[in-house]
Amino acid sequence: MTFSIRTACIKDAPVLPLIEKSAAQIFRQIPSLSWIADHAVLPVDTHLAAITTGTSWVAIDKQGHPIAFLCAQIYAQELHILEISVCKKEQGRGIGTALLYTACSWAKAYGLRAVTLTTFRDLPWNAPFYARLGFKILPEGLISPRLATILQDEVKSGFSKQTRCAMQLSLSHFKPA
Repeated sequence: MTFSIRTACIKDAPVLPLIEKSAAQIFRQIPSLSWIADHAVLPVDTHLAAITTGTSWVAIDKQGHPIAFLCAQIYAQELHILEISVCKKEQGRGIGTALLYTACSWAKAYGLRAVTLTTFRDLPWNAPFYARLGFKILPEGLISPRLATILQDEVKSGFSKQTRCAMQLSLSHFKPA
């Protein structure tokens, strides 16, 4: 393994939007979604809030430079993943999986009951990726008002409602790697 994971710190915050921009370049492969490569990323203030609460992790290379991150927030008894991004040149090496396991392990140890996120239903690096790790797509009747609002906001910002979903991992069955 040529990377390690640590809790993000304040000095990482300015670099994280650049990582997200790099990661988003994968959407250029899909003409109908290529606009995402130029779409707004999480603001530094959002990263700083997650860093302050201890719900942000980075993967770093051998030189200690961040190459990926997972940013999340706690809502009641759930950890909600706001964003997980891996630099384009580092994708496909298991870094996203390692970050996800780190966040889920932390959430379980913290006493939370679930991890949630919203994502694309059909892109291989989205819902199918999370499903392989134990996340389940929530049927519309089981989507909490908080997640429903996030999905509505995504539609307002340009995403197609039919392509998006909310997912949840119950931590009662989660076994850290």
